[in-house]
Amino acid sequence: MLHLHHSLRTALRRTARAGAALIAAAFVLASAGAIYEAAGNWIDARRFPQQGRSIQIGSLRLNLDCSGRGGITVILDSGMGGPALDWILVQPEVAKFTRVCSYDRAGYGWSDASPEPRTSRQIAGELKSLLDAAGEKGPFVMVGHSFGGYNVRVFAGRYPRDVAGMVLVDASHPDEGSRTDAVLSGAQLARQQQDERRDETWEQITEPLTIHLGIRRATVALGRKPSRHLSRRLQEEFLYLENMPKFMRTVRQEDAMFKISGVQAVAAGPLGERPLIVLTAGKPYEPDPLLTPQQIERQANIWIRELQVEEMRLSTRGEQIVVPDSTHDMPQDRPDAIVSAIHGVWTSVR
Repeated sequence: MLHLHHSLRTALRRTARAGAALIAAAFVLASAGAIYEAAGNWIDARRFPQQGRSIQIGSLRLNLDCSGRGGITVILDSGMGGPALDWILVQPEVAKFTRVCSYDRAGYGWSDASPEPRTSRQIAGELKSLLDAAGEKGPFVMVGHSFGGYNVRVFAGRYPRDVAGMVLVDASHPDEGSRTDAVLSGAQLARQQQDERRDETWEQITEPLTIHLGIRRATVALGRKPSRHLSRRLQEEFLYLENMPKFMRTVRQEDAMFKISGVQAVAAGPLGERPLIVLTAGKPYEPDPLLTPQQIERQANIWIRELQVEEMRLSTRGEQIVVPDSTHDMPQDRPDAIVSAIHGVWTSVR
């Protein structure tokens, strides 16, 4: 019995030592990660200065980046998770024929995060205040990519005199989820929803730690696919902006309000006779591995031939242009198609 007690105490001591060693190792790794993150932020903040200028609207400072000259100004609104930098391949080309402004919505890039709900109505109001404070005069040609499509539609509904025309770039549709999910079986839909809930819960739990310890910086850097459209420096700048703690919080907040924003876009009503070009991506973005090729094709047809056509019909002067070699990331895949569409609408209203 004494031998057993001695052995147990020895085992406990060994376990304690091993545990202490693991804790020490974890502390060293955590410290190294925190130093890596702090150093990365310090370097990036100096490598990537603000593009644009900060404008005070109420308690917020929002970043507005305008260039070019012209009678009618073009306003660019990015998709969910997209800073003003999303338009880096589009804006310089538009600036060759007119004035054009991109901006960081609250919570992205060089703009402050906002305590207000991230609905399209709130965002449209902030954009209006930003343009007024900056002295930018309408009417504008509004351009919205993805979720930005909701925002510019709501903007047009709230401030009709400020909108001369519109370009929707593979823009979100309020019924996209229900209509494309209709091709899934019950089991597939349940699995998809389960995966989404698990991923969301895991992100909320781990995000503060992964950012502080530099884990997110490392995984995003390693996981980002090389782009044939963007230079290495631009890709690193995107990484810097996406690694800001406010970035993922804002993405989640916009996503949580996505359905409400869709309802607000519908309530904004049609555009009447104002010119509209709807650009539609012809290539699947990230096909769901749970789906069969037939289901993927059916979803693509619903998107291209139904949902996007319905958006074209928002205007009596609406036109749809399918861009066959572009994914949803059209601002990087085919910026020339966007520039051409903007020029077409701008020419018809100037």
